[in-house]
Amino acid sequence: MKNIILTQQEINHKTKRIAYQIYETFADEQEVVLAGIAANGYIFAQKIARELKEISDLNIVLCEVKINKTQPQETIQTSLTPEEYANKNLVLIDDVLNSGTTLIYGVKHFLDVPLKKFKTAVLVDRNHKKYPVKADFKGLSLSTSLLEHIQVVFEESEEYAYLS
Repeated sequence: MKNIILTQQEINHKTKRIAYQIYETFADEQEVVLAGIAANGYIFAQKIARELKEISDLNIVLCEVKINKTQPQETIQTSLTPEEYANKNLVLIDDVLNSGTTLIYGVKHFLDVPLKKFKTAVLVDRNHKKYPVKADFKGLSLSTSLLEHIQVVFEESEEYAYLS
């Protein structure tokens, strides 16, 4: 049984709210790099980018971040070169912040290059972290047991998040 925690309408609302928060944070800037962790984090970054383009004149640059979630210490691949995001504003985006492992390795990767301002965003923050990492922008904070799992579905026909 799927226990739906976010409907498509709620995901759209939270995406819009996060876009406004990002815009407020970077209102004095010209450009923001949205670095989404593949696959769902990148889809979520694309959704945020669409909203930002509607509400702001910020130049939005998308970057796909590939992290091996079972071996996050392996080399991280990004669709932009370090020179393309150096000294820029960057938001690292994922769908669910579970233990914080993926996000902390993503943060570590981007710390090798000087950035102007660096923030993190997630759709669902689970409040069960192994690492001292936090989401600056989050759609939903949820206290779950370690046995529960949150899944976000981004499909052409429907989008939702559920607890299993």
